[in-house]
Amino acid sequence: MKLYTIIGGVNGSGKSSLTGALKAERSDLGIIIDVDKLNAQLGSVIEGGKAAVKKIQDCIERGISFTQETTLSGVRTEHTIRKAKENGYQIRLYYVGLDTVEESLKRIENRVSKGGHTIPRQDVERRYRRRFEDLARILPYCDEAVFFDNDNGFFEVAEYRNGELILKGSKLPDWVRELSDTLP
Repeated sequence: MKLYTIIGGVNGSGKSSLTGALKAERSDLGIIIDVDKLNAQLGSVIEGGKAAVKKIQDCIERGISFTQETTLSGVRTEHTIRKAKENGYQIRLYYVGLDTVEESLKRIENRVSKGGHTIPRQDVERRYRRRFEDLARILPYCDEAVFFDNDNGFFEVAEYRNGELILKGSKLPDWVRELSDTLP
């Protein structure tokens, strides 16, 4: 089975950390396309983005399972999902959420203090505001979607199945309750 795995969430939510945790427990992630590493290797966000798109296209053309981290903003992910679906891929989403944009910004500051990359504040704020719209746009394509809260480690808080968000646990974070109220 060909899998396109999406690790989604706003900047600073913990997508790379979740990818690392999943790599340790799963063997079906295929090729992991890490745009941040490509940006660093190529010295340019534009060149890193082009290289990521090329790698994704190559995986789809060759029928290879692959994983991509993304904020889900813009149309690129939806375009990739459609292309993958046309080519017989199963689409799996792992989404990481946080309750506040301030938490995302703090995590980005922490990453930068350790030598990592920054993201302009206005981009983070815009992506945070639109996160549920972006999710609602791609969820119908997903064969499987699992939602994790990353307030203090990754805790599964919901899954999306048959067009319905199924909440898990009795102590749910605010963001997943808001998502539940937002989805049709």
